[in-house]
Amino acid sequence: MASCRIEWKRSAERDLRGIDRKQIPRIIAAVERLARDPIPAGSRKLAGAERVHRIRVGDYRVIYEYDAAPGIVCIFHVRHRREVYR
Repeated sequence: MASCRIEWKRSAERDLRGIDRKQIPRIIAAVERLARDPIPAGSRKLAGAERVHRIRVGDYRVIYEYDAAPGIVCIFHVRHRREVYR
């Protein structure tokens, strides 16, 4: 499979600033793996959205959209599991 391009929305960048610094490398590594496999095992498609998925990274959730045609993975949010779906 060809590699996808990762795009970070401003909201996701803002979310990363509020996360414990020890967790950030783990989250970044998980997002970088999305470039090779945009819908990995364990990812879930969110209800009510056609191309929006989420992956778990410990207690954090990465909400992203995968558009296969241009090969883009767009990261929307990176939040703790208790606040991500609000």
